Amino acid sequence: MTLLTQKTIKKEIKINGIGLHSGQNVEMTIKPAEPNTGILFKRTDLDINNYIVSSAVLCTTISNDYGVKISTLEHLMGALCGMGIDNVLVEINNEEVPILDGSAKIFIEEINKAGIKDSNIPIKIIKIEKKITFVDGLKTISIEPSKVSLDINFEIKYANSLIGTQQNSVSVYDSDLTKIYNSRTFCLYEDIDKLKKMNLAKGGSLDNAVVVKDGKILNKGGLRNDQEFVNHKILDCMGDLYLSGYKIIGKIVCSQGGHQLTNQLLRNLFKDNSNFTIIEIKEKTLSSSLINKSILRSIA
Repeated sequence: MTLLTQKTIKKEIKINGIGLHSGQNVEMTIKPAEPNTGILFKRTDLDINNYIVSSAVLCTTISNDYGVKISTLEHLMGALCGMGIDNVLVEINNEEVPILDGSAKIFIEEINKAGIKDSNIPIKIIKIEKKITFVDGLKTISIEPSKVSLDINFEIKYANSLIGTQQNSVSVYDSDLTKIYNSRTFCLYEDIDKLKKMNLAKGGSLDNAVVVKDGKILNKGGLRNDQEFVNHKILDCMGDLYLSGYKIIGKIVCSQGGHQLTNQLLRNLFKDNSNFTIIEIKEKTLSSSLINKSILRSIA
C-alpha cells in the first residue's frame, strides 16, 4: 500500500458513547467514502442541511452555512490523520463526538479492525512555504517549511508539580504514535467546578479523563505513559491541524499551546495564499523520502 494515494476504511465502524461536555448518549457510524470526499460529517438527528465538512477556521467545532455543528472531534481527527485516512463519511446523531476513554485509542483499534482501503487517486497535501508564528503572552506556536514530514515539537508548563514541564517531538508520518493515540485528556481537580459552572464536562469522569489533584493522579492505574500529558496535547494538535482538510508538510513548534492557539495559527496561515501551496502527488509509488517540488503539481 503506497503512502501517496487516498485511503478510506474497508467497512463501517459503529461507535456508541457519551459526549464529554453534553453528557448525552451518542451513536456514530464511520463509513467508507470515495476519493476526494474528505472527512464529511452528517447529523442524522436532523432532516435537512445536515452535512458538514471539516474546516480549518473553527477549531474543534465545525459547522455548515446553516449553523449545524459538530464538536469535540479532535481525537477522531487525530486518529484519521495518523492512520492516513483521507475520506470517510461520519454519521452522528448528536452535536458532540463521543469522548470514549478520552484518547484516540478506541478509534485506532476500530480503524485497524475495519481495515484500510487504498485507491489509485493521488493525495493532496498542504506544503508550508513561509514560517508563521503566533504569540499570546507566554504561549507560542509556529509552523515552518519541512521537506517531507509533519513534525510536531510540543512543550507544556504547569504550576502543578506532578505535571510540571514536559516536552516531546514526533514525526507524524514516520514515528510510532501508539503513546500519542493512547494518551488521555486531563484536567486539574480544582478546575472541575469551573467547568461545571460553564455548563461543560457534564459527561466527564475518571473513565474518560485523567484528573490531577495536588501531587496525585486520581485515576486507578495512574498514567498510561510517563509523558501522557504532553502526548495528549500532541494528539489534539494533530486533530486540529487535520481540520484543514489535507495532510500538512511542515514543522510545528509549540509551547504552552492548545486548541485556540493552533486555531489562530491556522487562521494566520490561510489568510495569505503565499504562505502555503496545495499540491498533488503525481507518482503513485515513489518513496515519501524522495518527495520534492519537481514531482508536485500545484492545484491551487
